[in-house]
Amino acid sequence: MPAVVCSVLLAALVAASASAHGAPFGVDRALHGWVVEHRTSWAVGMAVAVTVTGSGVPAYLLAAFAGTMAWPAVRWCGALAGALALVSVQLPRIALASWLARPRPPVADWAWSASGYAMPSGHTTTSAAVAVLFTAGVYRSVRGGARHLLLVLPALWAAAVGVSRIYLGVHWPTDVLAGWLLAAVWTGLLGTFLVLLRRRKAGAAPSSEGEGS
Repeated sequence: MPAVVCSVLLAALVAASASAHGAPFGVDRALHGWVVEHRTSWAVGMAVAVTVTGSGVPAYLLAAFAGTMAWPAVRWCGALAGALALVSVQLPRIALASWLARPRPPVADWAWSASGYAMPSGHTTTSAAVAVLFTAGVYRSVRGGARHLLLVLPALWAAAVGVSRIYLGVHWPTDVLAGWLLAAVWTGLLGTFLVLLRRRKAGAAPSSEGEGS
């Protein structure tokens, strides 16, 4: 149900943006203007330090490491699965961003470099997907008191990456919202696929044993 709700919200947001021809909404302009007026140099430095971890090589390394945590028996398979899972969320994001072709905020407002279209935010989608993979890895491999903390940290990190994109002025707030919604939909689809795969394997095992006997 959460994935269905997020799908509906994402579709509505995308439709609204398409009907506005990519123009920012009123809430986008208001929040963006407030952020630009109240930015400080030290906070910009912190935002940059956070935002660079949410995409590219750092994100794929984190996804691969999360895969090894979720699949410790064959770590290289886990690492590959983690990286491929991250790729699987990038394809629909790139397709959606290219179709919408929503412009970013004015370059004069940027406090860091950026490229590509605005919606959905790539850093936001990527970091949220990595957080999901990391949470799954922690859930499967970590026990004890540290488990509760490690289950929360990935979500806090992903949230910080999304907020950093707004603070640096390179994304409208609804771009970040779209990234979070897309990651939520992807999580629901991935979870459904894994559950169906597990059920299929569980159903195939008894039949194979029966044929062998």
